[in-house]
Amino acid sequence: MTLKLVNAHDLRQGSFAMIDGAPCVIKNVDISKTGKHGASKCRVEAIGIIDDKKRITVMPGAERVEVPIIEKRKAQVLSVDKQNAKASIMDLENFETIDSGIILDLLETIKENDNVEYWNVEGQRIIKRLT
Repeated sequence: MTLKLVNAHDLRQGSFAMIDGAPCVIKNVDISKTGKHGASKCRVEAIGIIDDKKRITVMPGAERVEVPIIEKRKAQVLSVDKQNAKASIMDLENFETIDSGIILDLLETIKENDNVEYWNVEGQRIIKRLT
């Protein structure tokens, strides 16, 4: 999958970045001021898009951070496996059948024949919301 690079001090709340090798959404960025002999530091708090895990990291402000390209698409649910939080979906543009994960918030409400929005992030697909 294609990645884009940005400086750490350019990250903003709500943007996406690869933290510890996982695609994440940025929740908070604290930037310290430069010192007499040092560079600025960025403390980044992020939540994983796929696993909802909280990640905190500190890096120099000039460090390059990878930003994942996220493809958002529409699909129809064919079947749901609630025990494993998986679903079989059909893309509404090219009619391809795909196995996808489901975020925990949707696990109780999702059912067959629902239209959903799924994200393709670094080759992993996850259903993010009902449409």
